[in-house]
Amino acid sequence: MRLFNIRRTATVAAAGLLLALAACGPNSENDEPATSAGSASAGADAAAFPVSIPHKFGTAEIKAEPKRIVTVGLVEQDALLALGVVPVATTEWFGEKPGAIWPWATAALGSATRPEVLTFTDGIQFEKVAALKPDLILAVYSGLTTEDYAKLSKMAPTVAQPKGQVDYGVGWQQLTRTVGESVGRKAQAEKLVTDTEALFTKVKQDHPEFAGKTGLMATTYEGYWVYGTQDPRGRLLADLGFKLPAGLDEITGKEFGANLSKERTDLLDVDMLVWIVDKYDTDKAKVQADPLYSKLKVKTEARDLYVENLEEVGAATSFISVLSLPYLLDKLVPQIAQAVDGDPATAVVRAS
Repeated sequence: MRLFNIRRTATVAAAGLLLALAACGPNSENDEPATSAGSASAGADAAAFPVSIPHKFGTAEIKAEPKRIVTVGLVEQDALLALGVVPVATTEWFGEKPGAIWPWATAALGSATRPEVLTFTDGIQFEKVAALKPDLILAVYSGLTTEDYAKLSKMAPTVAQPKGQVDYGVGWQQLTRTVGESVGRKAQAEKLVTDTEALFTKVKQDHPEFAGKTGLMATTYEGYWVYGTQDPRGRLLADLGFKLPAGLDEITGKEFGANLSKERTDLLDVDMLVWIVDKYDTDKAKVQADPLYSKLKVKTEARDLYVENLEEVGAATSFISVLSLPYLLDKLVPQIAQAVDGDPATAVVRAS
């Protein structure tokens, strides 16, 4: 699976990723930072600096409002844009979108120049990062190694992934708050979190049937791969009221997810299962034809649904941010409700 391979390879080995993604044309290293009506040039609290941001490898000391921000993490651009800040460069994860900006974030970008895109095919492009002359590097949603951090922190204050969490495991709330504090917009970030959490509250009020049901997200990487309690996708279901299946953490261990052995296919037999696949029709047919899976009630009672990873709904399911979540909840929740309604005759209507 293209989308999954990027995260899995980045976590297990910091280089040698399998997917070569196209980058947008570069800006000059001497260009002024891209700006918009609410960009880095306005909105920061001058009293917020200097600020110290703790992370896995120490503490980032940010002395003044950053003007040239490079995101080495894979989703931080959404938090920045939501705060009115346009980075000079982003890191492409998947999708080949101009500036690595997905449609759900384009309104926040406005008329500002799209960031330069750094590829992630062979690990971090350190020389290109240095050439951009950043004054802040964000790598909150990342799998930085000690060596990576040592190189980046010599270029600019670098905010790495949080201490005590798995790589690529930071939740959208913590990421938004961390980014907000890093750019002097702590109060604005807190409001973004509060407003987005209100969307989850509304969903749970509208769908009390979700409460206490078991839910799971999985993909077809080297068999079946499940996302655990320390992954943003697992947290998404928990935030909607679902419980992740007992025994999941025993399988995922200290990673964001893990492969299931054939002997543990039973873990997929939950009240509602979201499959993230490469090709909707082909992969759905393959999964449902599996002799082991086809016998599970989650399949026979039509409690599973499928999203394609390069379509917007599937992409937003993995690209979980304050900008993607309003779109994702609007599109995914109706499918979840159809899958979990207890009636096998209810068809799950694919979101357009």
